[in-house]
Amino acid sequence: MDDAKNKRLSRRRILGGTAGLAAGAAVAAAGLPSGAASAAPAQTPPDHARWQQQAAHVTITRDDWGVPHVVGKTDAHAVFGMMYAQAEDDFNRVERNYLVSLGRLAEAEGEGALWQDLRQRLFIDPEELKRDFANSPAWLRELMQAWADGLNYYLATHPETKPRVITRFEPWMPLSFSEGSIGGDIERVPLTQLEAFYSKRTIEMTDEERGLLFREPSGSNGIAIAPSHTRDGNALLLINPHTSFFFRSEQHVTSDEGLNVYGAATWGQFFIYQGFNANTGWMHTSSGVDNVDEFAETIVTGADGSHSYRYGDELRPVTTKKITLSYRTADGRLARRSFTTLATHHGPIVREVDGKWIAFALMNKPVEALQQSFLRTKTRDYADFIRVADFKANSSNNTLFADSKGGIAFLMPQFMPIRDDRFDYRKPVDGSDPTTDWRGLHSLESLPQAVNPKNGWAFNANNWPWTAAGADSPDAADYPRYFDQAGENPRGPQVIRVMTGRTDFTPQTLIEAAFDPYLTAFARLVPQLVAAWDKLPAGDQQKAKLAGPIGLLRGWDYKWGAQSTATSLAVFWGEALWAPLSQAARDAGMSMWDYLAERATDPQRLAALETAADRLTQDFGSWQVPWGEINRFQRNDGAVTQTFDDAKPSSPVPFTSAQWGSLASFGARRYPGTKRYYGTSGNSFVAVVEFGPRLRAWAVTAGGASGHPDSPHFNDQVERYASGNLRPVYFYPEDLKGHIERSYKPGK
Repeated sequence: MDDAKNKRLSRRRILGGTAGLAAGAAVAAAGLPSGAASAAPAQTPPDHARWQQQAAHVTITRDDWGVPHVVGKTDAHAVFGMMYAQAEDDFNRVERNYLVSLGRLAEAEGEGALWQDLRQRLFIDPEELKRDFANSPAWLRELMQAWADGLNYYLATHPETKPRVITRFEPWMPLSFSEGSIGGDIERVPLTQLEAFYSKRTIEMTDEERGLLFREPSGSNGIAIAPSHTRDGNALLLINPHTSFFFRSEQHVTSDEGLNVYGAATWGQFFIYQGFNANTGWMHTSSGVDNVDEFAETIVTGADGSHSYRYGDELRPVTTKKITLSYRTADGRLARRSFTTLATHHGPIVREVDGKWIAFALMNKPVEALQQSFLRTKTRDYADFIRVADFKANSSNNTLFADSKGGIAFLMPQFMPIRDDRFDYRKPVDGSDPTTDWRGLHSLESLPQAVNPKNGWAFNANNWPWTAAGADSPDAADYPRYFDQAGENPRGPQVIRVMTGRTDFTPQTLIEAAFDPYLTAFARLVPQLVAAWDKLPAGDQQKAKLAGPIGLLRGWDYKWGAQSTATSLAVFWGEALWAPLSQAARDAGMSMWDYLAERATDPQRLAALETAADRLTQDFGSWQVPWGEINRFQRNDGAVTQTFDDAKPSSPVPFTSAQWGSLASFGARRYPGTKRYYGTSGNSFVAVVEFGPRLRAWAVTAGGASGHPDSPHFNDQVERYASGNLRPVYFYPEDLKGHIERSYKPGK
């Protein structure tokens, strides 16, 4: 098999970069909210002096995996260095995240991105964010200024880096991207229907928007284990986000003001989103909580064409707002398009259904969210963590927590509107009825949680909270139904399977549990397939054709593996069964796994196996193909969207999609021109942390720490990633000894 890792390059490398500031260096075009193109004046001497003064108080040390360890005199200095290091490793992703969060992606990618930008700008107003910045606490403004200075100093000292749009970062911009979750709540607004409403034409929803396509679950796994269930009496934490690959930067950031945090920071953010300090650790998993709502508004149009909406016994005017967006034309120029957007007190109007305008309500607390995101990284114990959580500005993520005092917890998102449980908020509710309105937020104490559960462990795998701590889990009967809309998935039973019945966990056995190869979905579904074949009469043509594949699956232990041919056959069969039944499962209000197990017919199961065997034979010459020959990791360049090629080097990955219950997730599929499957999401940053008298941790990052193909740290972690062989984390200065590639000041 071929191997993407370039073994001719040593991992030790002197990191390059333009040293010093060129005389008269200029950074063009200020980061204007509407993307107006203009040439900004040359940088002023005070900018240079301020940046250089900050850089003098920062040291960046690159270890032998390219991970930056940033040390600053103050928290602001640390943020300055943190952002400089992120820009060194992948400025492209830093900029793109802000093009998305600011609603300016079309300025780089053209008119096709306008609707995504409009969706963002319905909720993000740069002028409001500037006012929020001015009114933020002084300490937060100082960090936001340091954020902008670090990125701008990088651009000033690296003229070879050519931003696509944002050539100067402004300190208010982090308020547009204040949580670390992928996409966030806003992605629930279907772009086709937003376009249909504001372009006044009919557009069908895509199959993806309808939830009909087979797609890798976006989410994560988190497990916290109490000292009572570990061999050495120390709390353990598994950090296992399932994101798009290369979405976060692994960093270690410290300051003389008490900051000392390690983990994964989303490109462009100045806080560690999933990680740990010497005393506490936190892992966020996408939640199934229902705290984003749609309100169906009854619209009354006046004789003058003005719009009002009914609310109880009154008519209220629909609010209008003009939003002007810029977009890149085919010849490279910037054009503009303006939209008159509409809103009620529930939120902006995003679509129309059966004559009702749909207003979309979500959390929009940028200042509080940014404070909560940063301050949690400096917490010392559970009580401290909960004090920070009282900002109630985490809307989309559960949290698995552990600390050095032995505390563990499963927590739900703190932003949780109080609603009347008579209504089904999974669907649009009647906006004209005042009793459907949000009535403040739940207290933290009233949320489902498991704090120091007696069973000794807590987890979440994007499933419901009702099994988070085994028998000590919160009881669904005690809570409104809007606390969960995810239900169970195959990873939930898998976590319970690997956690139950043992009290001797170590960091290594927790890693082994995180990479346990058992596939709970197929353990449930394959026996039904085998039974369907057994029922076929002797001499049946289909029975004869499928005898070999059934024999392989009958003897399978339901475990993935690079050499497993049964894994390949099962995955292809599962995908062939999934697609044609998606709509029926949706109509029945059932999860796909329950529908496949309880409603799929024997003819459907057998037909899907025939399809799977035929496709394997067509693409690979046999229905008996080792899974590692199909399932591959390939990283060809630094582009956000990779172009895959079967002729180029790639590496085998033994684990599967999380759809089938694999805790180690690898979301892979075929791409145009390929027969092999290539992964783009799933396990990204994985870490296991032990909170003993002296913290110990192990980690791995998909591919490597650098986004530059010419760096030895572009793909140097692939083998460890695929095998689950996590590397030791260098958390203390003495850990770094013998593992340092280079220490330097920003700009040097």
